[in-house]
Amino acid sequence: MEATGGTIADILLSAFECPHCGERNNEVQFAGELQPKGCNYNLKFQAGDLKMLNRQVLKSDSATIKIPELDFEIPPEAQRGKLSTVEGILSRAADELEALQEERKKIDPQTAEAIDNFLLKLRKCASGDSSFTFILDDPAGNSFIENPYAPSPDPALTIKFFERTPEQTALLGYLVDQSHLGEAGDGASAEESNIALDQEKKVPHGSIGAVAGHRAIAQGNSAEMAEALFRYSAPEEVMTFPSTCGACATRCETRMYVTNIPYFQEVIVMASTCDSCGYRNSELKPGGRIPEKGKKITVCMKNIKDLSRDVIKSDTASVHVPELDLELTSGTLGGIVTTVEGLITKISENLERVHGFTFGDSIDEFKKSKWQNFRTRLEKLLKLEETWTLIIDDALANSFVAPVTDDIKDDHQLSFEEYERSWEQNEELGLNDMDTSSADVAYNSGCIAL
Repeated sequence: MEATGGTIADILLSAFECPHCGERNNEVQFAGELQPKGCNYNLKFQAGDLKMLNRQVLKSDSATIKIPELDFEIPPEAQRGKLSTVEGILSRAADELEALQEERKKIDPQTAEAIDNFLLKLRKCASGDSSFTFILDDPAGNSFIENPYAPSPDPALTIKFFERTPEQTALLGYLVDQSHLGEAGDGASAEESNIALDQEKKVPHGSIGAVAGHRAIAQGNSAEMAEALFRYSAPEEVMTFPSTCGACATRCETRMYVTNIPYFQEVIVMASTCDSCGYRNSELKPGGRIPEKGKKITVCMKNIKDLSRDVIKSDTASVHVPELDLELTSGTLGGIVTTVEGLITKISENLERVHGFTFGDSIDEFKKSKWQNFRTRLEKLLKLEETWTLIIDDALANSFVAPVTDDIKDDHQLSFEEYERSWEQNEELGLNDMDTSSADVAYNSGCIAL
């Protein structure tokens, strides 16, 4: 058994091979921590592209594999954690289905015939003769699919991260309050209500001032977030309410306040920390209505002061650095409050996490040198050896880069461009199906109490 460590997670990889019959197998067990969010990998495979079948796949014990075109699913218990390829996983699934076919034909010929027909389709996918979609969904966040184009984006691979539900957390073996399972939507339990009442007694509504708010938010995740936002305005009130830890599902507190950013808009800051496992998290949510247009922010980075510009990146914004051919799609990194320097650092850390295969000792020299060169170029951005450009494109116009001058009009390195969203962008944001006509009628008729 060999232990392999990386920037993503520590894993135990056990490999087995029989010299007599040729049977080979490997198993992966995760020795590291549970990731803050679950992950979903969506790989679009085109028929005839045999190279895509060789992509490495790291599947954890909790991951589910799906092929929607075949209505096929490999549940977590069917295949344990393993390190393989797309072809290897599909071939292994086909072999396991075919193993008991002779017995099935004797007992249930119709089912056996249906499985034979299905195996033909599955093996066509495994051999590259059919187009299909390979979906890897893991609530633990410990599964990966290789991106051979890294650090550039992969046109065939889509990666999304999601918050685990209480049910998923329970299936992973973590303790979850029963009030959050099943009947969670029916209302808070009596115990939770008592906790909320106790908190109201300890901290009366409206009694937390700006000084206490500064301390509360700073303790939540981040001195970085507090320092960035409190340059503009300190909150008049910080609200505290009970919540659940996203990592271990125990009770914790979330602090929330509203602040106004000059030249931008009103934003809601939420920060939480867990005393049980030490998990910390912060989120930034836009306030107000949905803007009619998207916004593209372009900053020309020329001197050290530019690296200290405050950056608010929403979870719908994409980031692009043309000089580095670096592009992060919307949703990557989530919503964060940081600086330009902090954003580049977080991008570097995120690339190491998402493209973990590229940092292992089994990578070939060409890919290794490619990543090393990219890292060097990324570090040069922070040293400002050359002028470079940061572009943040947000379809909901909820992102912001602070000027370095008192008046934003005097900052000639910073520009904002508004644009009309495309139908595809509105569809992705769920705006095409949004119907507010009934609410508008009620509002105009005075039925809504203000």
